[in-house]
Amino acid sequence: MRRYTVYLGSVALGTMLSLGASAMLTAAPAPVRHPASTLTLTLDPASQTLRTLSPAAEPAFDFVPSGRAATRNGDGFNQIGDLHLRVRSTGGTWRDFSSAQHRVPVRALPAAGTVIARADMTATMGAGFPLTVERTWLRERGTPVLRFTLVNRGTTPVEVGALGMPMVFDNIITDRSLEQAHAQASFVDPYIGNDAGYLQVTRLNGKGPALLVVPDGRTPLEQYRILDDARRKGAGSVFTDRTPRQQTFEGFYDWMVASAAMADKGQPWNPATGFTLAPGERRTFGVRLVAAPSIRAIEPTLQAERRPVAIGFPGYVVPTDSPADLFVRAAQPVRDVAVTPADALTLTRVAGPAGWNRWRVTGTGWGRARVAITYADGSVQSVHYYVTKPLAQVAADLGRFSTTRQWFDDAVDPFHRAPAILTYDREANRIVTQDQRVWIAGMSDEGGGGAWVAATMKQLDHPDAGEVAKLEQMVDETVLGRLQMASGGVKKSLFYYDPKAFGSYYDKGIDWSTWASWDRKQADDLGRSYNYPHVAIGHWVLYRLARHHAGLVTRHDWRFYLAMAARTTVAMMRDAPHYAQFGQMEGEIFVEILADLKREGLTDDAREVEGLMKARADHWRTLAYPFGSEMAWDSTGQPEVYAWMRYFDHPREAAVTREVILGYDPTIPHWGYNGNARRYWDFLYGGKVKRIERQIHHYGSALNAVPLFDAYRRDPADLHLLRVAYGGFMGGITNVDREGFASAAFHSEPDMMRWDAYTGDYGMGYFGHAYAAATYLVKDPTFGWLGFGGIAREDGGAIAIEPRDGARTRLFIALAGQWITLAAGTIARARWLPATRRIELTLDPATATTPVAHLSVEAPAGGAVYTIDKGVSERGFTTVALSSTATTVTLSPR
Repeated sequence: MRRYTVYLGSVALGTMLSLGASAMLTAAPAPVRHPASTLTLTLDPASQTLRTLSPAAEPAFDFVPSGRAATRNGDGFNQIGDLHLRVRSTGGTWRDFSSAQHRVPVRALPAAGTVIARADMTATMGAGFPLTVERTWLRERGTPVLRFTLVNRGTTPVEVGALGMPMVFDNIITDRSLEQAHAQASFVDPYIGNDAGYLQVTRLNGKGPALLVVPDGRTPLEQYRILDDARRKGAGSVFTDRTPRQQTFEGFYDWMVASAAMADKGQPWNPATGFTLAPGERRTFGVRLVAAPSIRAIEPTLQAERRPVAIGFPGYVVPTDSPADLFVRAAQPVRDVAVTPADALTLTRVAGPAGWNRWRVTGTGWGRARVAITYADGSVQSVHYYVTKPLAQVAADLGRFSTTRQWFDDAVDPFHRAPAILTYDREANRIVTQDQRVWIAGMSDEGGGGAWVAATMKQLDHPDAGEVAKLEQMVDETVLGRLQMASGGVKKSLFYYDPKAFGSYYDKGIDWSTWASWDRKQADDLGRSYNYPHVAIGHWVLYRLARHHAGLVTRHDWRFYLAMAARTTVAMMRDAPHYAQFGQMEGEIFVEILADLKREGLTDDAREVEGLMKARADHWRTLAYPFGSEMAWDSTGQPEVYAWMRYFDHPREAAVTREVILGYDPTIPHWGYNGNARRYWDFLYGGKVKRIERQIHHYGSALNAVPLFDAYRRDPADLHLLRVAYGGFMGGITNVDREGFASAAFHSEPDMMRWDAYTGDYGMGYFGHAYAAATYLVKDPTFGWLGFGGIAREDGGAIAIEPRDGARTRLFIALAGQWITLAAGTIARARWLPATRRIELTLDPATATTPVAHLSVEAPAGGAVYTIDKGVSERGFTTVALSSTATTVTLSPR
């Protein structure tokens, strides 16, 4: 086995020093120079595939799964350097070939100069392969390069309908502890951007360096395709891998240069293409392996590599009432910009900062949209958008759909679930009253609680009297009457499988023999802590509505609901201690409950809750990575862990948590992957189509945005935090269709490429969206004034911001460092006056249920204390009387 080291430095492009088997190459092309970093690689002597790829400064860490070499060896196990093709003679039958399917030693070819290794790998492609293929590993401009050359040495044309390069990185959690996984494993996120596409390989601990896989020459990332589990029944293609896919392993993927012959049923991200090699014709393609010093340095590193870079503000989800901006920097001039579908978006070119193209992006349609930027050399960059209705309308649609179409009022239901808001099947357009996974129809766990949690959180910022009345009825009669015990304990499910008692009820076409078909004893169990935040949310939202609005809540007063929220919190620690040791999805609700107990002067309850939560936080501080769950690895617990680390003033642990989130939550020019916190197994537990698959905007997207928003408010100079957070926050709204149905997640694999038909656990994500909804006014040194969630414009000596975030109850002015929140009332607009550092806040007129505004302001980063020029201070808020017209208050530094 030969070992090679490629050094990256910071002198002029093109400098090259030959050092025998290794070479020092130093390059930092304009416009960005990056610090030195190194990559060390080793190749397998027989196949010349990649065996190891490590930072030279940290040789114990490997981006590829070298530690699995003993079990991932031989036929059917893909490595970087392998190749998959689907080819045919013109008009003939497609045939599949793979260098990994049946290993044959490659024929080594002479290597000299910058070439590390070179081989003719035709023999290992399989019998009858009609082309020859040469693979070269070389060092060029300071980076390792993998290059393939296909040659048609025959006498007839050969059509290539699919071509994939396996991207095998160490994303395997199997047989690793959390500490080992965070230290050794990486996740891969794709920018499926055609000629501008790339992969970013980020370590689970969030530390640098990160690895970028970028095109060499014209090598489009047309599709990013899962290598299916070769053990799966019916997996007849060579586009597979023998490594078992499971909860501890998402799978490996192919970088697809061409994909037309795959005949996928889903609508692809990019047009599927193929190409034909005439006799004697050749084509070369490949990838470059580039080290970025850190996750935050990925875009500067791409610029240093002279790759096209697209940055969207505030992101790539565009409500029709809130235009976005797209900034693009590329070495080539732009020749053309096209939108598909043509009526989805309007792009208007406007002046941008030096070196950047800029377009104002306005949503004019609904759903997925692709912007294709064609450069002077004919290369095409794809930027992927999603257009939605205005966010306030999305919330209204969701509230109406969930309280009408999903409203279950069967008075003779044998499981006493009525009244309730249950899971919905969008394909069948009916409520799911039974499922093999009984919780889905049982109002609890995530797959069954998601529907009513979403409907509940919708009321926090958009209360509707009729919907609130139904919510009260559901909580009073079903949650408190059936799902929750008088002691506060919460059952796992109201629905269960009991053929003796209800034999005629169950669908005989469903397999009721699996572990998921709980009997009554299992369904009544109180020991699953993940159910408790859902119920606590129901009580807390009704408390907030009763406390801050007039006449909306009628069944009980605010004291009752706050007491029930506290009781639920205590019961979780008492009745579900095993899972309560982990962070919970929506766990921020417990922080809010504690804050409200303190605000209301309920000292004894607050002391008890705080003591219980401190015990959890103290335990987490003893762990290197306190992000466990019932799964081997999860992206669920980090937000609550972060919240309590901040609450109990443990900044080091909060910072570790923040960086871990950034390790699995990227910013990418694609609505589906931007802010998409890693999740790939929950279709098994909450989806209609049950399978391991990278989920696009599962609940983790919006939930993981919550701590990143908080981290940004504490460090407004770190715009990366805000961009990732906003991507997840907005990504979590794309699940809602035009009528208000909310899907659990989007199926990313090419055979589907559509939203799952079940509501599933979507409500956990909508909690994050509703809880974090806010507008941010930011001034970036390169891109100028930016509004995240609002429309920013210069207004004389002031900067005006008009919130469009859907809630209009929270606003952060970054240059002032002020976080403004309203528990009642809404913000019509605001102005930041830099000369005096004042903030003018205009509030909407009074309504029957909101006669006053309850306003608070804080400085998360420890900046100036601001005072409000009107109103009365009470219970931690400033109460401002609203009138029949807009009310303006002024916030000034003390």
